Order: sequence, then structure tokens, then C-alpha cells
Amino acid sequence: MRFLMLNWRDPENPEAGGAERVSLAFMRALRQRGHEVFWFSNAFPGASSEYERDGIRFVRGGGKGSSIWAAWRWYRRQPRFDLVIDQHHGIPWYAPWWCRTRCVAYIHEVLGPIWHVFYPGLLGWIGRWQERWTHWLYRNVPFWVPSESTRRALRAHGVRQVVVWPNGCDTTPLPELEPKPLKPPLRLVVVSRLAPNKRVAHAVRTLQVLVSSGVDAELTVVGGGAEERHLRQLAQELGLSQRVRFTGPLPEPLKNEELRRAHFLLHASVREGWGLNVIEANAMGTPAVVYPVAGLVDSTIHGQTGWVVPRETPEDLAETVRSLLQQPQVYEQCRRQAWARAHEFQWSVVLPRVCDWLEAQARQPEEAAPTVAAEKPAGR
Repeated sequence: MRFLMLNWRDPENPEAGGAERVSLAFMRALRQRGHEVFWFSNAFPGASSEYERDGIRFVRGGGKGSSIWAAWRWYRRQPRFDLVIDQHHGIPWYAPWWCRTRCVAYIHEVLGPIWHVFYPGLLGWIGRWQERWTHWLYRNVPFWVPSESTRRALRAHGVRQVVVWPNGCDTTPLPELEPKPLKPPLRLVVVSRLAPNKRVAHAVRTLQVLVSSGVDAELTVVGGGAEERHLRQLAQELGLSQRVRFTGPLPEPLKNEELRRAHFLLHASVREGWGLNVIEANAMGTPAVVYPVAGLVDSTIHGQTGWVVPRETPEDLAETVRSLLQQPQVYEQCRRQAWARAHEFQWSVVLPRVCDWLEAQARQPEEAAPTVAAEKPAGR
């Protein structure tokens, strides 16, 4: 069979992140099953128009505002595909209306409040309105999502069929857990793209609250992005320059080593599709303390594999960490349960089920492209 992934970014795009990592794993698995797999994405400066990786044919064309047109022009010259995967990142490809074959929508998260982080004021509200109406427009298209939080959000927007397949994890769990007593200095870690919606500044402020209360703690920030300069400046202003270490992006083995040595992963994102780095930390025997937001409440089971704080504040993150310093047995039990659960998200477990489903979708009888019926979306 022939499969096409539509994604604004490909794995070699400088802005590629977790969505591209997991998408590549799924597409690679389809290729290993003997299928033809293509991936169309935006072009970017210095990028070739086509390349091949892991047997997958990558094609680039257009940019913001023009790549849908470029994809359509390329697509009409290709032999028929059995399934098109229309991956949304705020804005879709509208493939069901031009691909003339079976189509599923693939979405990691409903952006919702994230629109306001990048586009304050009216533009944020326009983006949020556009996203909601896009989901209603796609309401008869099958959706594939990684978490129950995303499923609930789509259902609230009128989508009728949503299938949850949790993401797999590249990080192999430690063969056995080593001792990790809660002795000073307390080691905190953040693994993230340094973007406004990730709110890494909240982790820096969490460190400030802990240090101010007498806790000997340090923070390692793994990842790169436009916010790094601001975060370094914040650490300096708070007198934490000697306690905050910025590593930049790291190769997987070095990233895993940072996760292994940390006592806690902190995650203060506005919203996530799943929270892949939570599972990566768990695989290294490190529990997470996270904000009560979509995605993170799915990847973290409160009180069992990590802790979901009551409110989205650095003070709540710090208070939870501080309370656990007095409960070493609770901490140890939780990290063991987190490590055990990480085994459930290995690719060897996840991929067969998802590939079976994608193949089943590709065999479904073809239907006419969806049309906008005369019904209205659910109220806000």
C-alpha cells in the first residue's frame, strides 16, 4: 500500500521536535512492513527539494501560506495513495477535500491557550476560533491522537470519531533501578524546546523558591531555542547563575544521562499532546512534577508515577518537591512505579497496534470528500 504523511516539518527541519520524532517512528514501521511511504513538508532555507531516509521519500515544497498549494500540485502528479495522514499543527492541510482517497487527521494537541502565547490580543483569538471551526469542518474525518485529553477536546469541538494511540518512547528503560537518595544538592531537570509555550522560566522560578526556603538545589536545562537568552538573563537576575546549567540540545545518550542523574523532571508547559519527555524521564528512573494541563495529566499518573500540582505556579511545583524531601519512601515507590510503567510505551509495544490500525484505515471503502453540512458546531 501507499501512505502519505503531510506535516509542516520533516525530521531534518531545524524546528522539528517531538511530533516529528514520533511521526518518523510510525512511518518507518509502515515502511518496514513493505509499504511505500512518502512525507510532504514545508521547504526551508538551504533544504533540498527531496531526500530519502529509512526508505521513506521526503518531499519539500512551499512555505507558510503556500505549502498546501505546493502539496496539491505535487500530489496530482503521483500514483494513487491508499491513505493520506493530514497532520495538524494549529492549521490543517485540508487534504480530505483534495486528496481523492482515504484520509485520517493526526493531531497531537488542541492548541487552545497556546495561540495566546504566540499571538497576544486579537490574533490569538482569531487563531483559537480558526482551530475550533477547523475541527468542526473535519468532524466526519477519523482523528488519531495520543491522549485522552486531546480526544476530549476534539469531541467538545464536534469531532465524531477519535482514536487514542499513545506515543512510543525511544528511551529504553534502565535494566534495573540504581539507588537515588534525596540528598543535596537536589537535582532538577527540564528537557524542552526553549519556546514561550514551554514556560521553562517557571522551572527557573521554582528553583528560586526552593533555594529561598533553604533547599540546596540545582537545575539543568536541556534543549535549545529562542528563549535561551531570556532564560539566562532571568537566572542571572535571580542570582541563580551558578545553580542553572544550560546544555543546549544533546544527543540521546547524553540527554538520557541527564535524566538518569536528576531527582525530578519539571514540566510547566501551557499544554502538551502527551508529554514524551515525562516517559523518557520515567524510563531513567526519574519521576516528574508537572502542571495540571492537557497531556501532562495523561503521561503522569498523580501520586503513582509522578505528581500533578494543584495550580500552574512555580510555588506549587516547589511546594510539592519540598514536601517529598520529607517522604523518601513515597518518592522511591513512585519512581519505581514510573520506571515500570515506562516499559508499556516502548515502540515494540506501540507500533504493531498503530500500524494495524493504519492499514485497516487504508482498506476502508472510499467515500466522497467531506462536505460542510447545515448544522452548527457545539456552543463555546
